[in-house]
Amino acid sequence: MTLRKIIVVIIVFVSIGAASTFTYIKFSDQGSLITDKLLSLFFGNNLPLRNLSLNNEAFQIGRVAMPIPVNAKDLTLPELFTKVEKSVVQIIGRGDSSNRSPAGSRLGSGFVYDSNRHIITNYHVASGTKNIDVTFMDGNTYHAQLVGSDPFTDLAVLYVEDVPKDTLVPLALGNSAMLEVGEEIAAIGNPFGLSGSMTAGIISGLGRLLPSNTNLGSQYSIPNIVQIDAPVNPGNSGGPLLNMRGEVVGINSAIFSSTGEFSGVGFAIPSNTLNKIIPSLITGGSFSHPWIGLSGTNITPEIANAVGLKEPRGFLVADTVSGSPAEKAGLHGGDKVANINGREIALGGDVIEKIDNNTVRKIDDILVYLESVKSVGDTVSLSVLRNGQLQKLNLTLAARPSSQESP
Repeated sequence: MTLRKIIVVIIVFVSIGAASTFTYIKFSDQGSLITDKLLSLFFGNNLPLRNLSLNNEAFQIGRVAMPIPVNAKDLTLPELFTKVEKSVVQIIGRGDSSNRSPAGSRLGSGFVYDSNRHIITNYHVASGTKNIDVTFMDGNTYHAQLVGSDPFTDLAVLYVEDVPKDTLVPLALGNSAMLEVGEEIAAIGNPFGLSGSMTAGIISGLGRLLPSNTNLGSQYSIPNIVQIDAPVNPGNSGGPLLNMRGEVVGINSAIFSSTGEFSGVGFAIPSNTLNKIIPSLITGGSFSHPWIGLSGTNITPEIANAVGLKEPRGFLVADTVSGSPAEKAGLHGGDKVANINGREIALGGDVIEKIDNNTVRKIDDILVYLESVKSVGDTVSLSVLRNGQLQKLNLTLAARPSSQESP
């Protein structure tokens, strides 16, 4: 039994009635926000069926808001709210097949993306519901249909066919790569069903990993997550995170909590992820993520000592998925199991030190690089340490499998 202190908290995806929760464990002597069970590049994908009853406009990107100049004057909080309030909506999904709430409904938020009646929200707000209603700030409610979704970034796009186009005010997407810790931000949504609510705070962290809310368990993670201290609560899911110029820099998704209510740390999917994923969800219904197909663990000082490394950095490959790019490229998994500080670790596998000449200190570096820079069909070069010798392996990235397989 290990004597290491274990901190247990809960990540709550902040929508009422749909909040999927799971235990999230962080060992106090490791800096990563993810457990070894989450340290995997094995992904999957669920492709939504296209709704053939919708018109072609539903699958075409309309006029989007122009980016706001970086030298634009910062707004006061009242000015910011007035600028964006007509763009933020309340989303109610009824007929939830999982029936997680007494009324069998889900409550979240969203915002206008373009002039073609597209609304962006979280996947966990829109998925699994039979009827979706979108209510604008003026009180008018319209029926919406899901046109695209990606559970592995917790994003979804709704189409509101009957809303008058002259009432649509798309929000501009900002560049989340320019965010800085300490920067002021505001979140707008419908916490506990209280429409048009605003909270404010700062960016309290960047580059986090967040387990994705999928039906394949918690082994998948969303990189580049924005951490905020602005209060977010159930019902805030899908609402915009805004900088002080009125640009969307993220979409509010989850909180750290032991109670299911705000506890000081919120998480948002960054706007650069939206920029990459949303167009594909509108035009094709889904997004194909690049996939390597391996599992393993970050190198800790204890593991480094066991395998003879001078520094505790890199990613130790434990196994590869049959038929995956990793297996085809010849990556080696572990061939012997050792007990290190009460944990069974597969040793003897390759240690990934670089990907395309970018240093790999932990799994985060691989995930962020693949999601930010690479696409399906691209080739990457891995520098791996094998039996004390540095080797380079080239592999072609495939699309994530459509269902869960054993790693």
